[in-house]
Amino acid sequence: MMHTSDYIAKYKSRFIEELMAFLRIPSISTMPEHKQDIKQAANFIKDQLVAAGADKAWIIETTGHPLVYGEKIIDRQLPTVLVYGHYDVQPAEPYELWNSKPFEPLIKGDKIFARGAADDKGQFYIHVKALETMIATQSLPCNIKFLIEGEEEMGSGSLTNFLEDSANHNLLQADAILVSDTTIISMDQPSLTTGLRGIVYLEVTLTGANRDLHSGVYGGAVANPINILCKMLAALHDENGHITIPGFYDEVPDLTVAERAELNSIPFDLEAYKQTLGINEVIGEKGYTTLERVGIRPSLDVNGIWGGYIGTGAKTVLPSQAHAKVSMRLAPNQDAQKVMNAFVSYFSSLAPKGTQVAIKPYHGGCNAVVLDKNSLAFRAAENAFETVWGKHPFTTREGGSIPIIAKFKEKLGTDAVLMGFGLDTDAIHSPNEHFSLIAFFKGISTVIKFYENLAALYKK
Repeated sequence: MMHTSDYIAKYKSRFIEELMAFLRIPSISTMPEHKQDIKQAANFIKDQLVAAGADKAWIIETTGHPLVYGEKIIDRQLPTVLVYGHYDVQPAEPYELWNSKPFEPLIKGDKIFARGAADDKGQFYIHVKALETMIATQSLPCNIKFLIEGEEEMGSGSLTNFLEDSANHNLLQADAILVSDTTIISMDQPSLTTGLRGIVYLEVTLTGANRDLHSGVYGGAVANPINILCKMLAALHDENGHITIPGFYDEVPDLTVAERAELNSIPFDLEAYKQTLGINEVIGEKGYTTLERVGIRPSLDVNGIWGGYIGTGAKTVLPSQAHAKVSMRLAPNQDAQKVMNAFVSYFSSLAPKGTQVAIKPYHGGCNAVVLDKNSLAFRAAENAFETVWGKHPFTTREGGSIPIIAKFKEKLGTDAVLMGFGLDTDAIHSPNEHFSLIAFFKGISTVIKFYENLAALYKK
């Protein structure tokens, strides 16, 4: 029987071709015009799970985008792992900043460039190929279930509803949940993510007059929503980078000196960080390092702002409305609903007379997650990285959010293991997103080793 490494090497080209076919599907969940592409991506995953050797796989229809479920059960007495991932991707705009077409994957060197390459198609597809490899080489030591959604980039609403129904819990019962949607420190130094920040996302609209006005006739006499909205947004931070919403920090925990030292022991080159981003200085909350600012502290950012005339040439308009999209990343212990309510109350209070403010949440938000580093699954993942990569993985806190992880814990009582293979430099959510093919193939081997380790630990 062929060894797993030999099987991966033999079918390397096919694995890449399949991934490229997956990346060609513009499965953008937030844009209604891509509804058919979403369905195509879901069916692609279902078919790939069956081809890989799953006992069965099917589409679960929802009021939103479909879920894909699959499973390979070899022995109910063995541990079961639930693999979670998402097949939806972010919009690709601005297209003019891409060096290649976002849905025509291009391989340059050892990287594959396409929207979704790292987030999360490339990372999730690692698990499909790991399943195929273990079945083909008769080395599968555990039961595996797959639950893949199409709404992660818009808050996982349909999957949340699916988990709220206790009738679905038996289908998803597992000893561990395995997720590859995070990063490692570098290709030379693996890491395991032990915490994710939560998120609240809102859109604000400030309205002045009942129509756009001539800026000469009315300028200086009537409120300009763009001018005012900029002041309101700027007022959300003080001179030290602190968020000014009353009560915002009440539930933010203060880490101990030892905890902060552990976080800052991670290899991090600040100068290289700045050089990669094309900046000459970092900014943020006073009194915290860059790693602390993006790992353990909350943040608030304007993600988009618009209003008035932005076309070619001049149009002297005083706009009726101004808009902005605002996100807040949350630290452990912060409650997303409380933060959302506090933002709405405070931001509304900043609007002067003569204007009206409207605030629309995009989804209910999610709380931060801190995972158990002492679980059998985490130990299995640590050893898998050490075996395949040759170095013990660091533990890190990641600034991003995966909304469904906390819901898994709440409804299924199961912790996740965040075994990511991306890099911070993969440009996820940005033009020219890419994913290392070296990480892709090492990821397959690492996932296979994880299953071997987990089965061995459960036997003890």
